[in-house]
Formats: sequence, C-alpha cells, structure tokens
Amino acid sequence: MITVEEHRDTILGSVRPPREEIIRISEAHGKTLTSPVHAAVSIPVFDNSAMDGFAVRFADVATASETAPVRLRVVADLPAGTAEDPPLRAGEAARIMTGSPVPTDADTIVPFEDTRDGLDDSLDEAVVERAPRMPGIHVRRCAEDVSAGSLVLPAGVRLGGLQLGAVAAAGVARVAVATTPRVMVVSTGSELVAPGAPLRRGKIPESNGPLLAGLVRDSGATVARVATVDDDGSGLRSLLGETLTGLDAVIFTGGVSAGAYEVVKNELSDTMTFSKVAMQPGKPQGFGVTYAGTLLFGLPGNPVSAAVSFEVFVRPALLAMQGRTELSRPVLRLPASAAWRTPAGRRQYLPARIDRSDPGRWTVRPATSGGSGSHLAGGLGAAEAYAVVPADVDAVADGDLVDVILLRG
Repeated sequence: MITVEEHRDTILGSVRPPREEIIRISEAHGKTLTSPVHAAVSIPVFDNSAMDGFAVRFADVATASETAPVRLRVVADLPAGTAEDPPLRAGEAARIMTGSPVPTDADTIVPFEDTRDGLDDSLDEAVVERAPRMPGIHVRRCAEDVSAGSLVLPAGVRLGGLQLGAVAAAGVARVAVATTPRVMVVSTGSELVAPGAPLRRGKIPESNGPLLAGLVRDSGATVARVATVDDDGSGLRSLLGETLTGLDAVIFTGGVSAGAYEVVKNELSDTMTFSKVAMQPGKPQGFGVTYAGTLLFGLPGNPVSAAVSFEVFVRPALLAMQGRTELSRPVLRLPASAAWRTPAGRRQYLPARIDRSDPGRWTVRPATSGGSGSHLAGGLGAAEAYAVVPADVDAVADGDLVDVILLRG
C-alpha cells in the first residue's frame, strides 16, 4: 500500500495553474484571488468623526466640567457626506455627525452625551460639561486602517462577504480571480436506481451522485453533469466519448476495487493508475490525467469511502485548481468521549460528531454506532467532522486526544 501523502502528492503534482479572469466584485463571491488586491484609496479616506457631537479644538475644552462648563459658539453643521471644511476660531465648534469629515481646524470630537443639552438646541451653542480625555479622541484618522497602495488581500484568498467588504472599502471595483473548475460526477454500478424509484431485490438508491455533487459545490467548483452508468462498460465508454471536452475533472465512484465487474478499472486502465492507499475507509483509489489535462479520480463506491476520499484527495485538488493557498482544513485536537477500534496499519478517518455543550472542552465521538463502516450512508448526515487516527494506533480510549477535521463550524 502507498501512503495518503504519496497519493495526494501525485494528484496535486498534476494540477495545472488556475486560469484567470477579471470580474466585478459584485460577481466575485466565492471566487479565489489569483492576484493580490492593493488599496486604491486609504481606509478611512479622510479624518472623520466616530461620534455624533461637536468638532472642537481640544485647548478650548480641556478644563470643562459640570461645575465649570465651557460654552462654544456653533458655526457650522456637518452631516455625513458634506464636503465643507469650515474654519474654527477659538471658542467655536461645528456640530458633526458620525462619518462626517473633521474640520481642518478641529482636533477632537465632544459627543452630545458630554454636553448639557445634547442634540437639543445644538445649532447655536454647545455647553461642554465633560472634558475629552485627550486630543484626538473620537477622530478616525485617515489611513489608520489601510493606506492607499498597500496590500488588502493576497492571492489565494477565497472572497467571502468580509473580504469583498474590505475590497470595496479600499475603492477596488474589479479583481483577478480563478475561473471555476467544471466537474462531472459519474456513479457506476448495475445495482443503482434513482432515489425514490421502486426497489427490487439487489437494487439500491443511487446516493453517491448527490453526495459528491454537493461536495464539489461546497469546494467552489461547478457540477457540469451527474451521470450513472452500469457495469458492462458500454455506457461508460459512450459517456466519456460525449462529455470530456471542457471538463477540468471527472469523479468516478465505484468500479475501482478488486472485483470482477470493476467498470472504471476495466475501461480506463490505460489512462488511470489504481492503487491501494493505507487508509480506512477508502483503500482502493484510482487517478489519471487525460491528454487534454482533465483529472480523473476513481473513488470507492461505498458512500463513506467516497466522502472520505473526496475530502482527502479531490477537495485539495479542486482548491489548487482555484489557486487557493490553504488546501487542507484546520485540524483540532480534542478528547474522545467514547472508545472505538481502529484498523491495523491504516490511517482511520472516522465520521464524527462534536459535543460543544462545554465551550471550554469540546469532545469528539463517532457519528454512528457503526463507527467507520463504509456503507453507513445514513450516518453521514450526522457527521460534522472526521476524527483522524494514525496507522500505528489500534484503539482509541475515552479521553484520548484525537486529531479532528471540522467539516462545518
């Protein structure tokens, strides 16, 4: 058997650099940057008020108190969006709203709460009853967050809502991103029928297609087609003859093991290499690359094996196609809250649940009573993580620390 790392390295070494497109940020959610984003403007763009109140000269109000208030004449009213920059002489103030530009002659903001009448009667006079702690208080300084020309986001970052907000605030309208990989999912097996169809002896609902198509979309790629073929070979040959053009990857599930009717292995042995990987579930694996550069993944047919194999091998490749810098999920180390056995000589990926009832001590346990049985498709719905146990560990005891890959927050 080969190691997980050996098989993954072979796959990642076959991924081509991502193709790039320039798009508007309104279209960029979920895309991955292929070029860094630098600020077109500073954040903040100008000195502005962090509070509703009065723009003042600190020297005028430094001694203000309830027993010795300072009276200032209000000479301007500055709503957000104004371009005015009124001069302020000693003893003068400008009423100002949050986000409004701070007058050049002012250096401090006094909130309404620190004046006698607050917003009421605030256009003629401000009576300051509490002195600011220091000059510059409640002033957001130009470029205190980001300076024009500086780096906002590096290449390889996925653009979610927070990232798009930062890009927009930096005055950037268009970004360079990776094109979305197009993937076909092919389930193989003469026993498969559509979910909900009548079942006769020997037939089962086809679940790997929806499973893998969902995981492809979760990885930021596009599902170009989901197909099912039987084990006689003609259906697979016909499908591949029609639809490989324009695909970045094809994921086969089933037909890669050691049985007599392994259709993927029988039909694609000239293009794909079939290996045994030291992992459980997911030992039988296939991989190849067409002359056009389409990646071909051969995953086991049992649903848990297919899901684990996708996580360990296919997902990193799809992220690499998009230029991501982080190809693996973060790993936590949590105590087990149950005991289970592990396979000899193979790394175990156990579908697991996380107990978060104690925020200071999360724990992990198998998602189902059947452990990591590769056929337990129903239990996958309860799984929110994979507990990863090294090949040299033969059992996990209650309380043992275990590496955990979180699949959702």
